[in-house]
Amino acid sequence: MTTKIVFIGAGSVVFTQGLLADIFAFPELRGVHIALHDIDAERLDTAEGAARAIAVRTGASPRITAHAERREALDGADFVINIVQVGMGEATRTDFEIPARHGVRQTIGDTLGIGGIFRALRTFPLLKALGEDIAAVCPDAWLLNYTNPMAMNVQYLAQATGLKRVVGLCHSVYWTMHDLAELVGVPFDEVGYQAAGVNHQAWVLRFERDGTDLYPLLDARIAEDPELRRRVRVDMYRRLGHYPTETSEHSSEYVPWYLGHASEVERLRLPIGAYLGIVDENVAEYEKTRAALASGAELPVEGTLEYAPQIIHSITTGTPRAVYGNVPNHGLIDNLPATGTVEVPCLVDAMGVQPTRIGSLPAQCAALNRQYLSMNDLVVRAALEDDPRSVRQAAMADPATGAVLPVERIWALCDDMVRAHGELLQPSLRAVLGS
Repeated sequence: MTTKIVFIGAGSVVFTQGLLADIFAFPELRGVHIALHDIDAERLDTAEGAARAIAVRTGASPRITAHAERREALDGADFVINIVQVGMGEATRTDFEIPARHGVRQTIGDTLGIGGIFRALRTFPLLKALGEDIAAVCPDAWLLNYTNPMAMNVQYLAQATGLKRVVGLCHSVYWTMHDLAELVGVPFDEVGYQAAGVNHQAWVLRFERDGTDLYPLLDARIAEDPELRRRVRVDMYRRLGHYPTETSEHSSEYVPWYLGHASEVERLRLPIGAYLGIVDENVAEYEKTRAALASGAELPVEGTLEYAPQIIHSITTGTPRAVYGNVPNHGLIDNLPATGTVEVPCLVDAMGVQPTRIGSLPAQCAALNRQYLSMNDLVVRAALEDDPRSVRQAAMADPATGAVLPVERIWALCDDMVRAHGELLQPSLRAVLGS
C-alpha cells in the first residue's frame, strides 16, 4: 500500500521544497503519494508545480495531488506535516509593530513574548479543526508539526484534540551541535551529545568525543575570543553552565536580562525585528520559484536534513534512528510540569516515535524552563477555557515583556493586539478588557 504524506500549508513553498527533496532522497520513498493542501489557490498551484519539478530532478515517481479542501487531502493519510503560518507575513508584521509602539523589543517573535502568544492564538483554531479532521479520516496518522510556537501548539493539540501521534519538530538541537563541533574543531560525526529542555530553550547536557568532555575545549575557545563573548547564548552558557540550543536572537527573548536594556542590545549585537527580514526573504524565494516554474527553468533541489523525512523513512522501513522531538512531558523530565511540552531525544523505528526519559535537568536550567512552560500553560488555558484574562496573565508572566512594561501597559498592549488580529482569533478571545 502506498504511503501517503500530506502537507498542510503547502504554500510555504520554500520549506515544502526542502522537505520534498529530503523525502525523495530516500529510494524507498520515491513512490509515495504526496497530497498538498493550502487555502491560497495560487500558492497551492505553485507548490504542486514545484513538487512535480523536484520529483523529475530527483528521479522520483510519486503520485502528487493538490487539494483546496483539507479533509479531502487528509483522507487515508499516514503522515501529516503541518507547516501553516496563520495570517502569513501581514500578521507577523503586526506582531512586531504594535509591541514596538509600546516599547517592547523582539527579534524573532514566534515562541514566547507577545509575538509568540498571538501567533499561538491565531493558530489554535486551525489546529483544533485539523485535529478533528485527522480523527475523522486518518486517525492512525502521525502529525508532524513544524508550526511555531512549537511548545504551545503541541500542548494545545494534546489537550484540545486528544491526538496521541503528535510530535513537534525543530532543527535547533542538530544545528547547535553541528556549530559547536565546528567551533571546537572536532568532526561532527565524532561528537556524541545529549540535550533536553523545551523547544528553543533546551540545554546541551553532554558534549563528548570518545567519552571525553568537550566543554573544556569550548571554554578555551570562548576565553580566547572576545567576539564569542558577545553572543547571548555564550553569555547564558558562561553563567548557567550548559549551552542553550537556539540562536542568540531566539534565546534573548525568553529571559528578562537582555532586550529590555539598550546597552545589552548593543553589547550582544541583537538584531531587533530580525524575523521581518526572514519574512521578506521567504517572499522573494517564493517569487523566484514562481518565476522559475513559469519560464521552465530548473529549480534548485537542496535537502534540509529535517527530521520529518527521517521519521517517515524510519517508520515505513523499520530503520532505527534518533531524532529530537517535542512531546508532552509524561514523566520524561522530572522537574518540569507534567502538562508541558518538552524537547528530548526520541528513538524512531517501525513502532513510531518513542521519547527518551531524561530524569531531572540541572536546577538552574529547569528554573528557566518552568517559567517558559508556565507562560505557555496560560496561553493554552485561555483558548481551552475561553478566558481572555488568561491572555493578559500570560503576557504578565512572560519574562521579556514583564521586564519592560508595567501591568497596565501589558493589558493595553494585549487589547491593541486583539483589535489588530480580529477575526483570526477564536470569538471568545476577541474581547477588549481595558487596563
